[in-house]
Amino acid sequence: MITKELLSDTVKQAVRRGATDAEAIGVETTEFHVEVRLGEVEKLQEAASRGIGLRVLYQGRQASSSTSDVSPQAIDELISHAVEMAKLTSVDEAATLPARHELALETADLGLDDQAISELSTERKIEMARSAEAAARGADSRITNSEGAACSTTVGKIILVTSAGFAGEYPATTCALMVAPIAKEGDQMQVAAWGDRQRALASLDSPEALGREAARRALRKLNARKVATQEAPIVFESSAAEELLSDFFGAVDGYSIFRRASFLVGRLGETIAAPELTIIDDGRMCGAVGSRPFDGEGLASRHTVVVEKGILKNFLLNTYTARKLGLRSTANAARALIGAPTVGFSNFFIAPGVYRADEIIASVKNGFYVTEMIGFGFNAVTGDFSRGASGWWIEDGKLAFPVEEVTIAGNFRDMLRGITMIGDDLRFRGRIAAPTIKIDRMMVSGE
Repeated sequence: MITKELLSDTVKQAVRRGATDAEAIGVETTEFHVEVRLGEVEKLQEAASRGIGLRVLYQGRQASSSTSDVSPQAIDELISHAVEMAKLTSVDEAATLPARHELALETADLGLDDQAISELSTERKIEMARSAEAAARGADSRITNSEGAACSTTVGKIILVTSAGFAGEYPATTCALMVAPIAKEGDQMQVAAWGDRQRALASLDSPEALGREAARRALRKLNARKVATQEAPIVFESSAAEELLSDFFGAVDGYSIFRRASFLVGRLGETIAAPELTIIDDGRMCGAVGSRPFDGEGLASRHTVVVEKGILKNFLLNTYTARKLGLRSTANAARALIGAPTVGFSNFFIAPGVYRADEIIASVKNGFYVTEMIGFGFNAVTGDFSRGASGWWIEDGKLAFPVEEVTIAGNFRDMLRGITMIGDDLRFRGRIAAPTIKIDRMMVSGE
């Protein structure tokens, strides 16, 4: 069993053996996953794991090591290897622990674990997956097949101890449910996956609701066609807007900034987007998947406004990138058992607007309603964006016919400034969320 006391002793021993500073992270999890297809269980697995990661710093140098063995001999070897390796690496003056005054003073209870998830039986998890698939298959006679449904749970705890004086831990649970039905009409088949992931079982959409929504998404793709190449307004459904936001993170990640690998370098404090746009990273939201009381370095999680009414207010930073840039960490350090902390988002979202999704669609005379994007096509250095997309063509403010096998393209500089409407339909299904948004003009490449 991994405890604060074990990690504290590990850190103290690393310092005694010559480390300038040290930090130890402990993770214990039990993960369950079941996959069902056509009502039959195809895969069932459960795995319990634990591990300790140790990062040591030695006069501006750093190294890390990890182990799943918590015996005294294994811990002794872990410390010896990490200290020896640190002495052989190159000096990097920015590789330091946070200052003591920056560390979290207490571990806030954010409601990150749910006993109902911990107590879910294997039979109930199988039933949830089966129910989601059955609801999808029963929604319409054109749902003729299925790629299956899956239910996954994670129950665990995270402990962090550092030589700077921090010691904290928190439990965490998640439950995820996904289903992917196949719709067929004539010779055409379409598949659509839909799901939800939450920390509390009561917050998860019901299996039946997820199944029906997945079926609706598969059915609306039938009989899709291409459109002529043109410039047109683009409405991004909330799930597609989430992918845009995921790309945008790559441009505000502190590593991209100090390496000058982002089109936003040097733009802090400037207007980069339409005044309708506000983007927030908030690690303190009660019960949210991306929440945590402290980040991977022991700093208290924060509410960080990245873009406020179109103005770039903050990059997302850990201690290392903050020191490279002469700024303060935004408590966005992310940790694995091994390696230095990286930068990650917590609950990253576009603040909701005032328009209903149907109002946004109705505002478009001739344009494209994007419901799904394919592949990767964003260059954070230049801002250039190009992705395969499918959805519906809008004519006279109404969804006219489904569209597929087209590409949408633009540059994030223009796309951000071109946002004219933001929906009120923000809903978290994981760590990233966005409402429906409308961009005034992008290139649609089709026939």
